[in-house]
Amino acid sequence: MKEKLLDPKVDFVFKRIFGSEKHPNILISFLNSVLGTKGTKKEIVKVKIDNAEINREWEEDKLSRLDVKATADDGRKLNVEIQLKNQYNMKRRTLYYWSKLYTSQLNKGEKYSQLRKTVAINILNFNYLKSMEDYHNCFLLKEKENNQVLTDIEEIHFIELTKLNEEKYQDLKKINDDLIPWLLFLKDPESEVVKMIEEKVEELKEAAENLEIMSQDKEERQKYEARQKAIHDYLTNLEGAKQEGVKLGERGRNIEIAKEMIEDGEELEKIMKYSKLSKEEIKGLQKS
Repeated sequence: MKEKLLDPKVDFVFKRIFGSEKHPNILISFLNSVLGTKGTKKEIVKVKIDNAEINREWEEDKLSRLDVKATADDGRKLNVEIQLKNQYNMKRRTLYYWSKLYTSQLNKGEKYSQLRKTVAINILNFNYLKSMEDYHNCFLLKEKENNQVLTDIEEIHFIELTKLNEEKYQDLKKINDDLIPWLLFLKDPESEVVKMIEEKVEELKEAAENLEIMSQDKEERQKYEARQKAIHDYLTNLEGAKQEGVKLGERGRNIEIAKEMIEDGEELEKIMKYSKLSKEEIKGLQKS
């Protein structure tokens, strides 16, 4: 019997589709739609996927981070991550991973001029930027009074799937943004409107075909289910820890101390000393 399609919003599936070296056009099309570069001088024509393999670390640790890292033909560094649930500290989290990708470009003794534009793209399945109505927001370094851009070397995108009104786009004529077809695909790959779009967008059809193949693969489905269970168990435990922190007070403060120290890049032993949390508890927070 034919299996139901896997959810492309689960990072394991997303990475398999958008981080595939065999199907780079999927990622290229998606990136150009996010960056608005299709048909411009900045259009991405080729990409090198820098972390295509889901490594052994994931086999041992089902909570390890699954993102897509790529280098465009003009040298731009790009990182794409999808999140199903709000694990909090999202702004600091994305700045942390953006900075790691940015600084990793240089080896000791190399010139700062060799640093290339670095873009972080966060796809969220929850409302995060409460004061903003748009489903897609892009942030740059700007002067606060006159809005002048200091440099475009940093670019951080937040795409909130929950803010996209799919009912509005049942009429294909109303789709006025190349990004919308991809977001509709992520929200519901089996919808009729997505099937119609597939006939017009070759790369989207390719993504849908890959999702179908993956969904019917028994081994891939088992890995998908293991990933879902690990995330569910972690979020349940995290919520339990938060509730306990509310009741006990001190533990809640210790968790916050640990989170702040993790974000500041402090060593594990130092975090244990000041937060009074165990090594296992801290490692769990590091993966959130």
